[in-house]
Amino acid sequence: YISISKKSYALKVYDDEGWYATYPCVFGSNDLRDKLMQGDKRTPEGKFKVLLKKSNAKWKFELLLDYPNVQDVEKFNERKAAGELPRNAKIGSGIAIHATRPQEEWTVDYYQNWTDGCISLKYSEAKDLYSYIPVGTPVTIEK
Repeated sequence: YISISKKSYALKVYDDEGWYATYPCVFGSNDLRDKLMQGDKRTPEGKFKVLLKKSNAKWKFELLLDYPNVQDVEKFNERKAAGELPRNAKIGSGIAIHATRPQEEWTVDYYQNWTDGCISLKYSEAKDLYSYIPVGTPVTIEK
């Protein structure tokens, strides 16, 4: 399984025997609070799973997560009902763990949050992760 800490900018992989690997990562906006709605560039928190492995034209290695899932929809609807979000707000989608562009690995070295809410690893390290993580792998993202 994969555990991602926004506080420590780390993605950790565990197998049946325990800790397996750690990769530095970056996120969407510098506001590391939970994602509220589409367009806020925040990275969601919660429990997810790898839905699909695909090749992206910009950064090649991408593990698409099942955001929004049932829990995300519940949180979104509660926040909307409480008036915390605009009436026309949408939940968003397309959250993934993916690589930087090959020439932009420095963004991870300097903790430059640049995505639209995804989790980004260095190109070379995302290639490694992609090579052994199967579809269905559980992913937890926390503060």
